[in-house]
Amino acid sequence: MTTIVLHNGPIYTLDPAQPVVQALAIRDERILAVGDEATVRAAAGHQVEAIDLRGRAVVPGLTDAHVHIVLHGLARQQVRLTGCADFTVALDQIAAVAQRLPPGAWLRGNGWDHALWGGRWPSRADLDRVCPDRPAMLDRKDGHSLWVNSRALELAGITAATPDPDGGQIQRDEHGEPTGILFETAMELVRAIVPPPTRTERLAALRLAIHEALSYGLTSLHVPPATNPADGPDTLIDLQALRADGDLTIRVLAHIAGAHLDHAIGLGLRSGLGDDWLRIGGLKLFADGSLGSESAHMLAPYEGRDHTGIAVIPPAEMKEIVTRANAHGISVVVHAIGDAANRSVLDAIAAARPTAIYLALPNRIEHAQILDPHDIPRFAELGVIASMQPIHCTADMAVANRLWGERCATSYAWRSLLDAGATLAFGSDAPVETLDPWAGIHAAVTRQTTDGTPAGGWYPEQRLALTEALAAYCTGPAAAEAATDRKGRLSPGMLADLAVLNGDPFQMSAERLHTLHAELTIVGGKIMFERR
Repeated sequence: MTTIVLHNGPIYTLDPAQPVVQALAIRDERILAVGDEATVRAAAGHQVEAIDLRGRAVVPGLTDAHVHIVLHGLARQQVRLTGCADFTVALDQIAAVAQRLPPGAWLRGNGWDHALWGGRWPSRADLDRVCPDRPAMLDRKDGHSLWVNSRALELAGITAATPDPDGGQIQRDEHGEPTGILFETAMELVRAIVPPPTRTERLAALRLAIHEALSYGLTSLHVPPATNPADGPDTLIDLQALRADGDLTIRVLAHIAGAHLDHAIGLGLRSGLGDDWLRIGGLKLFADGSLGSESAHMLAPYEGRDHTGIAVIPPAEMKEIVTRANAHGISVVVHAIGDAANRSVLDAIAAARPTAIYLALPNRIEHAQILDPHDIPRFAELGVIASMQPIHCTADMAVANRLWGERCATSYAWRSLLDAGATLAFGSDAPVETLDPWAGIHAAVTRQTTDGTPAGGWYPEQRLALTEALAAYCTGPAAAEAATDRKGRLSPGMLADLAVLNGDPFQMSAERLHTLHAELTIVGGKIMFERR
């Protein structure tokens, strides 16, 4: 039986007993041995396939603990307005795509950020100028508001008389007419009439996105449903199709949409079902909206505003849902941005404890972007995973300063959470932000954009050391899926998931961490990506 031996480069294990080793041996899907080269070769035996690292660094395979992987693949094929700071240029891009589409086809897009346009919300009239003859819808970068044109509103039957749905809002002008911006559950009024992508289109998008993930050194993904409940079962079907065809080249923890709790209970489904390639995660719920859409639920009003955002699931209802899920062995995975939303979720998890049966996976809060200081210790006390996306910090710090003011001292509070004993599990939230985990590691270590802004970092007291940030992409996500006995570290007996990088993160300046990528990615002892 052939054994793979990696040698001649620093291998960072994240194992405190042997933090850095010279060589590593893989047999079948597991790590056979680590240590100095002589010891590893002795353990490997005679049938050896050697991989000369040529000085390149090796790290454990990274996990993206929050990624909408199919949507990311689909978004790559739509109008992409990510980072577009010129509104006229954005409209030009939309017009160019609209002209290429067949008659009657919907124009789809994503990534716009009105904060880059001086804080001015776009309108249906803006879209009508460049796309008058076909329905158009473009997701804001955070996925919590939708920009549509008049044709889309007409097809959806949205008028001045249409009431706001529970948990959502139709933005209106001074005359009460819809402006073309829909928030939270109001987005579904339009999405419900849009032809969904075909299975073939979804699978193609999934393969494309997984290949990109592997190119960064990601070997596992945690995939929550987006605001559209159908995304959950559709994605699980897609992943099973790849698995059945032998094409699933990355490990996946797939969460359940909140709308399907009754179905899961009726089937006797529990979190943790599956194997090391595809497992069922927790129940994805939405406590609130987002910072950029001003729908994150806050304890006090936004700076210069008279509102506190939107409680998509009110606290009393949140307690009932979490209690029912946990009582049936289903963990919860709750989107919470604002401090009020995070408190609501923590209160619900605390209230569920007396009746919760054994949970194979821990409960978790997704994003946890701003916390009241009194709630920070509760993550560790309640065993709640802080599933966060460090790239949100540097992407959103300007709007956070404007809307949250001095409260930003406990926003993206990685250091405070870690020091309080919480487990951090980092991800990207792609397609909201880049899928590249090294951009996230750079943000976690520097709290700066890639051009060095602001000098010294934004609230630098919340920065992490490189080892801590790397652990939040490796051992933290492993803890979130109750897999620390086989994932997240490079030590004998662990799954052979690792990445060979184009540089050494521990020998380069922190400012350059975002330039890293994988030259070789191994999952389960097999090379799943090799840069040519």
